[in-house]
Amino acid sequence: MKLFFTAFAAMILNAATPTFAADAAPSGKTESAVIGGGCFWCVEAQYKMLKGVNKVISGYAGGHVDNPTYKQVCNGDTGHAEVIQIDYDPSIISYKDIMDLFWLAHDPTTLNRQGNDEGTQYRSTIMYLNEEQKKIAEASLAEAQKEIPEKIVTEIVPLKKFYAAEDYHQDYFANNPYQGYCRVVVSPKVAKFKKKLEEKAKLKAEAK
Repeated sequence: MKLFFTAFAAMILNAATPTFAADAAPSGKTESAVIGGGCFWCVEAQYKMLKGVNKVISGYAGGHVDNPTYKQVCNGDTGHAEVIQIDYDPSIISYKDIMDLFWLAHDPTTLNRQGNDEGTQYRSTIMYLNEEQKKIAEASLAEAQKEIPEKIVTEIVPLKKFYAAEDYHQDYFANNPYQGYCRVVVSPKVAKFKKKLEEKAKLKAEAK
């Protein structure tokens, strides 16, 4: 479905409530997290609103093809998932916070699918960079499962290599808010996530 909308434009669940530390001054330090929750246009736009996030890059990871293209990934045979790399300041937002919010950003109970977007490229995935991230992700999933009746199917796997997507995918929703897929799919998900961030006082000032 997303591929159709892309061509046409010219070419969530109730879960456990995350707990957050009080706001802190920026440290200048940057750490990264890599997650996939279906279409990267959605999760990129969602996490860009999170306080403490410095940058979000849409891309591909988890497959066996080097330097994949969007068309290749959409064919579903590269093994790659659409993911985002989140660069954040750990003095403002923690990896645990990012994980806890992940269950609110998408449906982690549908295997290889988000809505009408179907295929392994749309799988729910957390790709950890180290063992500490793995432990935090696994603990977050276990807590979320207590609140979600259906089985969570999110994979938690080590990151092999992250490939940034083509330039036109970066900031896609911000640059194409009236594109068909953005209006029908991305916009409602972003609005829902924004409300969650507002409730938790974790919404960036510029996103208000």
